[in-house]
Parts: sequence; C-alpha cells; structure tokens
Amino acid sequence: MMMPLFRFLLLTFALASSVAVVEASNFSKAHAHTGKVEPFTPGDPKIKLDGKATSILSDGKPYQTQVQTGEGGRGLVIQDVDAPTHVVWDRILDFDNYGSMVPKCFESKNYKIIDHKPTKANNFLEKEIFTRMKVGFPMLKLEYFVRHFVYIQHHKALTWTLDYTKESDFDDSCGYWYIAPHPDNPEEKTRLYYSVGVSMYDWVPKFVMDFMSSKALTDATAWVKKFSEIEWAKEVAKGGTSRSSGASSQVKDKGSIFALPFFGNKKKKEEEERLAREAAEKAVMEAQAELEEKKKLFVVRAGFRRYLLVSLVVVLAAYNINTVIAGGFLKDKSA
Repeated sequence: MMMPLFRFLLLTFALASSVAVVEASNFSKAHAHTGKVEPFTPGDPKIKLDGKATSILSDGKPYQTQVQTGEGGRGLVIQDVDAPTHVVWDRILDFDNYGSMVPKCFESKNYKIIDHKPTKANNFLEKEIFTRMKVGFPMLKLEYFVRHFVYIQHHKALTWTLDYTKESDFDDSCGYWYIAPHPDNPEEKTRLYYSVGVSMYDWVPKFVMDFMSSKALTDATAWVKKFSEIEWAKEVAKGGTSRSSGASSQVKDKGSIFALPFFGNKKKKEEEERLAREAAEKAVMEAQAELEEKKKLFVVRAGFRRYLLVSLVVVLAAYNINTVIAGGFLKDKSA
C-alpha cells in the first residue's frame, strides 16, 4: 500500500514542478558577474548588400548575415520597414508595451531612466533606460533586467547589456539596434539592423536556448516592422504626414486657370486618405485578432495541461485504491 502511494505522490510532485514558473531572478541581489558576452559598439555596422540581399529586402523579408567581432562572428538581421525612422524608434523604445508587441514577452516595465548630456567623453550617450522583462513560454518564464544605452542623435543606435546590479535568469545578454533612413526613400522608409548575444545557464532547456539565440533575430525585426507600419498607416490616415501632404504642397494658387487641377488633386488626396484610413483600420483589426487568437491558444493549452494532470491524478488514485482493495482481498483469502 505504501509503495504505490509513494509513487503516486512522487509523480504528482514531478508533474506540478514541470509546469511551475522558474523564479531564480532577484531584483535586490547583484548578478554573479559583470559581463561575459562582449558588448556591442554603437554605430553603422557597415554591411555591404549585394543584389541578392537587396532583392530579399525589397520583398519585405529579413536578410541574415554575419558581423565580425573580437570573438569571431555574430548573427545580424537587416529588415526594410515601410515607415520613417521616428516611427520605428517610437516602437523600439516603447518598452512598457513590449508585452503586447514582442513574441514570447509576457511582461516589460521600466524601473529607472537616466538622462545624459551627449559629449565626446561619453560617446554621445543620450539616455540609459533600465527595464525589467519576462520572456519564455507558459511553463517556463525567464526574468531579466536590461540596461539600454540610447545613442540616436549621433550614432542612430541603441545597445544594451544586463543590469548587473540585479540577478537575472540569463547568464548574460547584450544587443544592438541600428536604425537608418532607407537609401531609396529616406523620408518614408527605414532600414533597420539588429543583433543579439545571449549566454544561458545549463538548466535552461535547449528549445528555449535555440529560440533566444536564432529565432529571436528574425522575430525581433518582424514585430518592429509590423507595428511600425501599423502606426505609420494611422499617421497617414490622419493626414499629418509628408505622404498625405505631398500632393497639396505642389498646388499653387495662380488664378482661376488652376481651379480644375486643384479640385482634381483635392479629390485624389481625399481618396488617398480614405484608402490609408481603411488600411490602418484593417491593420489594427488584424493585429487585435491575432492577439486574441494567441490568448485563446494559451488558454486552451493551459486548460489541456490541467485536464491531463487532473485525469492522471484520478487514474493514479483509482489504481492505488484498487491496489489496496486487491491486497486486502488476497489477505482475507489467504487467511
């Protein structure tokens, strides 16, 4: 009787532990070290793109390449975005809302911001932003504390490391954004560059390590592209951008002879604004629908795990009851 019961309790504990959230991070305790991964230097990565690379980018897809560092090479992703640089920067710096934009990010909140006066001595650093983040999967969430360095005006870049005054679930992490106006359409398009270096502890499962090191590259540029283009479509729909004001700025009042072209341009502008407004509304609805679908999928998965766990507990309980009854029956029969 005791042995089946022991097995039952042991298995139940193991199952409960497998779905528990890992909480090794500590806001009040310093990290075990002050940096293992070589940090990034802000500035232009100076990547030369051949015809194949530009063709991939013009199709709206990310292009992956390598950048050389002191330790060897690092993966870097390049992505073209149909939105100006200021819109792209607004999305990247919106850390408090990463939970609703970034794949596998559950929580994100700034806990400290330090403004700097850019000088040559500090490499033209403008600001430091400290952010607490939780990423991962429903059964395994990793919390880490990030220190962002903002160099937008001089270097068009943002870099980050861990905040080593806090203990993170990552052994180490550092990364890099470089945001430049697109060479073919600098007013309304952006070419962005992204790279990240991550060191994980041995207890982190391999599929999480693979996600954080490889898939995270293309996922990062994909979410920035998606939400930047949605925001830009909203701005165009409001008519307060260069795209919507371009036609009207070319019209000059030179008397009644220009009355017909003026009204023609006005109607064209109204039609463009209507189409842009409809595109923005459609993009927002699609984004909301996708978010709702992800929430439903999470609930279904979580519900299925609970159902599986409860079913297993019931089966094991029935097995133990049956074992006890059978043992008693055999004992009575032998007596």
